[in-house]
This record gives sequence, structure tokens and C-alpha cells, in this order.
Amino acid sequence: MPLTPYEFEADPSLFNKHTFRQQLADARSSITLFRQTIQTVQNELDQRFLEGADIRDLVHGRAWFIDQLLSVAWEEYDWPDNHISLLAVGGYGRGELHPKSDIDLLILLRNDDDTPYRDNLERFVTFLWDISLDIGHSVRSLSDCEREAKADITVATNLLENRTITGPDSLREEMITRLDTDKMWNSSEFFEAKWQEQITRHYKYNNNEYNLEPNIKSSPGGLRDIQMIGWVAKRHFGTHTLEGLMSEGFLTESEVRIMEQGQSFLWQVRYALHMTAKRPEDRLLFDHQRTLAELFGYADNDERLAVEQFMRRYYRVVMSLTELNDVLMQHFDDAILQSRHEARIEPLNKRFQIVNRKIEATHSRVFEQTPFALLEIFLLMAQNPQIESVRASTIRLLRDNRHLIDESFRQDIRHSSLFMELLRSPGNVARQLRRMSRYGILGKYLPEFGYAIGLMQHDLFHIYTVDAHTLLLLKFMHKFQKEEAKESFPFASQIIHRLPKPELAIIAGLYHDIGKGRGGDHSELGAKDALHFCERHHLSKHDARLVSWLVEQHLLMSMTAQKKDISDPEIIQEFAQQVRDEARLNYLYVLTVADINATNPSLWNSWRATLLQQLYVETKRALRRGLENPMDREESVHETQQDALALLRKWGVDETRIWPLWNTLGEDYFLQDTAREIAFQTEQILQHKAPGVPLVLVTNPNKVEQVGGTKVFIYTEEEPHLFAATVAAMEQLNLNIHDARISSSSTDYSLDTYIVLEHNGEPIRNPDRIHQIKQVLIEELDDPADYCDIVQRRTPRQLKHFTMPTQVVISNDPFTQRTLVEVTTPDRPGLLARIGRIFVEMDINLLNARIVTLGERVEDTFVITDRDLKPVSDPELCVQLRQRICRELDEQVINSQ
Repeated sequence: MPLTPYEFEADPSLFNKHTFRQQLADARSSITLFRQTIQTVQNELDQRFLEGADIRDLVHGRAWFIDQLLSVAWEEYDWPDNHISLLAVGGYGRGELHPKSDIDLLILLRNDDDTPYRDNLERFVTFLWDISLDIGHSVRSLSDCEREAKADITVATNLLENRTITGPDSLREEMITRLDTDKMWNSSEFFEAKWQEQITRHYKYNNNEYNLEPNIKSSPGGLRDIQMIGWVAKRHFGTHTLEGLMSEGFLTESEVRIMEQGQSFLWQVRYALHMTAKRPEDRLLFDHQRTLAELFGYADNDERLAVEQFMRRYYRVVMSLTELNDVLMQHFDDAILQSRHEARIEPLNKRFQIVNRKIEATHSRVFEQTPFALLEIFLLMAQNPQIESVRASTIRLLRDNRHLIDESFRQDIRHSSLFMELLRSPGNVARQLRRMSRYGILGKYLPEFGYAIGLMQHDLFHIYTVDAHTLLLLKFMHKFQKEEAKESFPFASQIIHRLPKPELAIIAGLYHDIGKGRGGDHSELGAKDALHFCERHHLSKHDARLVSWLVEQHLLMSMTAQKKDISDPEIIQEFAQQVRDEARLNYLYVLTVADINATNPSLWNSWRATLLQQLYVETKRALRRGLENPMDREESVHETQQDALALLRKWGVDETRIWPLWNTLGEDYFLQDTAREIAFQTEQILQHKAPGVPLVLVTNPNKVEQVGGTKVFIYTEEEPHLFAATVAAMEQLNLNIHDARISSSSTDYSLDTYIVLEHNGEPIRNPDRIHQIKQVLIEELDDPADYCDIVQRRTPRQLKHFTMPTQVVISNDPFTQRTLVEVTTPDRPGLLARIGRIFVEMDINLLNARIVTLGERVEDTFVITDRDLKPVSDPELCVQLRQRICRELDEQVINSQ
């Protein structure tokens, strides 16, 4: 532990200093001997690790070995006096060294003048580099240490942990005297500085211990949080032991166990990381997660992958450490900072009071005597926004009494009523539910939620564990209600205020993913759990059915918007029939937007926002028209044409030229765009005076045309390679394609529309960039058959760790007389161009492509026909197409590894 004095009994079986000195006397090369010895000892430590040795012995053992080695190396130089010492500082000063950890050294001088030692110091440090020790060193006098520690909290912290390796220990003792708390960084200043440092560090990792590739040292709940407790304890209490903190009342025996077990696990993970990565790696990257899962003995089972089981344990450990860090930092705050101020006490009721903006139990037996207070405290915080947090002593009482929440507690109507009152509270319900989760109350009260804690999915789409994602979803729901959401989420901020009972959306959010990890369809399992919750909490049958339906169908809106052609009236009618009424539509929209944003920040962009808004508006129109009165395709085409015609007349376009062009186009063209877009494209086509040169229009979304991305419209002579050439060119331009619609005229012209975004998810607004896109496309499409090579950009590191066989589903739609090809495959550069080339070579006509990227994989849907514009009905041809796509895309994945 960081608070335990460095103690390690000499281990001659690991290293014998006397024997080594004899070998050194006879060695032809001291550098070679040192190097060989370092490698031999490390191999022995690694073997002990694999055999299950106590990790503390290994970490402290390596520090002890390096101590012995450095002291021998130091003896090889003739130091002129006893006014110089070699000290271990930082992590090494605590006696902790992992296989590839930096070895932090302080060469401490009594006097400022280092001239008498300079030559030897240069030779000594060079020697350490030559024998391949990763050292971080500084040469400071006592005055230097005093001055630099006063100016920099990082230096002061580093010097706080120190040991003399060789040389007079009196120098170190004098340094400690000079760094005394009365002279610099008094305990209040030290604590404030270190706490702010921790806040900044946590913010860097999104204040979330559930990062997809966490840093086991610096992420919330990591080793640095444990060290933080040690630093503050040493500075304020002058204690170097856990027993000292326990005697001060700042640690309990159970908390000591949490600390010891948590650190032991993280040390094991860090040791394994260094050993497998062969470098000082503290990030738990995908590159290593599977390897470590196997190393720690996890195996795939029917419910979860080995890596998911391993990471679940990791997340649960760091969550418990985060909770403990929270308790102790609050304790330190009360003892160090708040003790300077007079306590301001505001009574709330017999059980709770507010002390300096923190809620506190009025006595230590509150929860034992009135168990319902385990829920009441969170309701009070929701109702009193002036409460900033929970007093540390009360957090500890919550943790010590949460075992009282059992089945009889859950069935008590007083408790279920309290919980529903919390959900209905106008305060920040999401924040209180997060607190309930942090203190272990929510998982006790809702055991199904407790099961999901730390549960992760090993992919790049779901970047949070199930519980973290769920709580983040609720945070977004709360955000939609705030004034600032009108700018970032304008449509959601309107819809959420139309919900008659917002608590139903919260319940649906709590349960939408809760069925994951239990086998079976998580939506169906979650719907059953949600229905049981509603019954237990005495909701009406109508509300219970609504919540259950929302959970079961929580993916319906996003999948419809992203994977289906929502410009088709029949698709809108089908979706409207599933939704049935506007109330369900409103709830589902809010849940969908929150779910997408809480799944992965990179998923939400203007394109997805526009798709969902368009689906919402069209569905609402269908519901108001009546499900028994659907709008058919012909009616929709006629309405669009009339609106476009009115605009063209207004712009002065000759109507006698319009209909000859429109008569060559199929009805699909008039379904896929707004009347304004069709009018604009028609005008530009009629003005185009360069036969043989493609017409390329690049337009951005505006308040009138809510397209959601940059629209690229191409009008050119039809050619089989046109799609492949276009997407290849766009990939060379580093554009993300989200939608592609292919229309053909009876005069052999192609009218293709693409929705693209930059790689940061934003539309293209720079005029120079728009000009570049137009010029590249005109040049590349001048002869589509001679398009540029399919882009061969380097595959991102993370994508390489997610391989899955390509899945292709081919089906025919009897209503549209078209064939759907659904491709699910790992995301790779050049993917669309390869598929386009396959279609050309197999003489298949592409009409539409909907591109959906979900983390490390894509789920693309292509609408195709044969050359006669009929469905691809030949079973043998379908098999050949499926095999060809799978073979080529899987070969691409293998070649990119």
C-alpha cells in the first residue's frame, strides 16, 4: 500500500550482492554483466508472476533489486566526500517498481556547487543508460529542493516519497526538515492543489471509470487515486501507515481491505501490461485486453466473451476504488478545509440536515432505525438543489447499511412510493440516480440494474458499460429540459416538454439495456423487467404497457431512420402503424436521441439528427391523417412536382423545358428530395451547357432544407462504374458517406445524390473545400471506368482488433419489386468502392445505398435490381453475390491486419 513503509526482506535467491561484486571483479565488461543480471532477474520475476506469486513481493522485489544494483554501481565511483546521496523518489521512493516503470532518482547535494561531483555524475548517469535502465533523474542541492518544491506541487509531491539508496541518510533527513509543512505547502494548500489536480485528471478521462481503453494509472479509480489518499495523509496527518489513518477515524477495516485488494488487482494488471507490451504501458488498450483476459484465466462462455468478463472485473474494482476515494476526499475536505470555517447547519427533518451545503445524517443510526431514509436522502437532494454533495460520514453510513435493502424492503409500498416520488421530482433526477449507483444503493434496490454494473460489450460502438451508458442516457434526458439544449438539441428540447409524464421516459431509459448479458433478446428481457417494475411501483396498466413497449422497441426509430428509405410513404406508414399514436412517438423520439448520444459521442451528427427529425415529422403527419388514410407514392410524387413547379415558375424557368426532363425520370427521384431541392437541381440541369462534363452541385443544409449533411448531386451520362468511381473519389477526399441515392433517366443519364460529412461529423462549409470536392469529382468522373485506385489508407489501430466474418443478407421486397442487400462487416477504408465494383462486375444495377457505421463495423443496405430493373430473383446469382462480397471484404480485413 502507498501508506505502508517500504519493507522487503532481502531475497538472495533473486539477487546476491556479494556474489555479484565477485562477478563484477572478474567481468570483462561491467556493462554486459549488469545488463545480463537485469534481464535474468526480470525473467525470474516474470516467471514468479505467471506462477501466481504475491504481486506485492514482485513489485517491491524489483525495487529492492534495483536498490542493490544501483548501490553497487555507485560504489564504482570515487566520490570526494560525504555531502552527496542517491535517493529513490516518487513511485520508486515508495518501493514500487513494475517491469517497465521509470526509476525516479534524486542525486542530493548538501551544497549548491556540483563541480566536485560533475564528472562522476555524468559517468554514473551514462552508465545507467548504457545498462538499459529507464531512469528519470535530477541533481539538486538542499536549497534547490526547497526552492523548487515551494514553486511546484508536482516536485513537492515527488519529494514527499523518498528513500536513501546509498550515501549519508542525514541529507535526506535535512531535506525533509526543509520541506516541513510549516514552511511550504501547508496541509490546506497542499490538499486544495492536489484535489484540483485530481479533478483535472478525471476531467481528462470524462470523469468516467468506464472508459473503453482505460488508463489503469490515471483514469478515475486508478492507481493515482490510491496514491492521492497517501499523499494527503502524509502531508496532513504525518502518518505513513494505514493504521495511522484508521486511528484518525478516516479509514475502517473494510475500507482498508477494499484499498488493498483494489491495489493488488491493479498492480497485477499493470505488471501484466508491462510484461506483454514490453514497454511502460498503462493504457488497457484493445491490443492487450484479450491477452490479459487469457493470462488471468478467463474463457469465453455462452453469455460473455473472456475479455468482457475480465473487463467487468476491472470496472467493478475501479468503481469501488472511486467510491472509496470519494468518501476519503470528502473526509479530508471536512477535516482540512471546512474546519477553518464555522459550520452552517440547516435542519431538513429529524433524519437529515445540511452542513455547509452538504447533506448529513443527524445521527449514526438513522438508516438502521428508519431504512426508508436510504431512499429519502436522494429525494431530499433532488428537492433541494442547494445541496452540493453528501458528507463523508453519511456516505459511509449509506455503504454500511445498504445491506438492509432486501426483497421485503423492495416490496414495501412506502419505499416504492419514495422511489417514484424521486423519479417524478422536478430536480436533477439523473444526478441522484448516479449518486445512488455510486454508493451502491441503486443496484441493491433494482437487482437487475446491479447485475448490469461493469457489464461491457467488446466493441467500438458501445464505449461505456451498460450501467454507465444507462446513467448517461438519463443525464441527456435531463439536459434536454434545460435552456441551453435549445441550441444543441433544438428538436428534442421541444419534444421532451410535450411528455405528460417524464418519469415514464426515465423508467424506460433505466430498463432499455438492462437485459444485456443474460442471454436472449435484451429488448424483450428488459421489457419484462420494466413491466414488473411498473407493477411493483403501482403504475397504471396504460403507463406500464407504454414503458414496456418503449423498452422493447427502443431501437425501432433509430434503425428505421438509418437503414430504411424514409422518403418512401410506405415505410412511413409501416412505422406509424407500429407506433400507433403521437404520445408513443414523442416518448420514443426522446429515448432514441438520448440513447444514441449516450452510446458513443461520435454517433450523433447533423445527419442522424435530420433523419430522426424527418421520420418524426412524417410519422406525425401520417398519424394525424389517420392510419386508415395512407398517402400513396403517386400522391406524394404529384405533390412534390407541383410544389417544385411553383418555385421554378417563380424563378422564371421556361415550363416547356421542365416537363420533357421530368418525364424521363422515375418516381423515385421525386420521392427522395424536397420540392426546393428538385427545383434547384432542375434549374441547374437545364442551364448546364457542357455536354460530356459531369454537373456536380455541392450544397449545405440550411434552416429551410434540413438535410443534415452536405449534399453532393451529380448529373452525368450513365456508366456502370459510376458509383464505384464516385465513392473512391470521395474516400480520397477523406469524406464520410452516409447516404447514396441513384436515379436514372430514360435518356441514359444518372442523377445521383450523396450525403457526406467531414470526418469530424460536420458538414462542409469552407468554400475552398467545396470547390476542391467539385473539381476532384468532375475530373474523376470524366471517365468513370478509369477511376482512381481504391483508397489504401492505413487501418486505424482500434479497428484491427475487431474481426468478424462478413454477413450478407439478400431479400426481395414484393411491394417495391427490388432486392435488398444488407452487409454487416468490419469498417475499413475503401469498403464502398469494393462493393460498387462487385456490383459492376456482376452486372447489377444499384439504386440506393444507406450507410450506417456503428463503431468498428458497418451495417450498409443496398437496393439493387438486375439490368432489366427487376428484382435479382435467380437463387444461384444471389449465392454468388453473397459469396463474392464475403470473400473480398474478408480478404481485405485479413490483408489489413
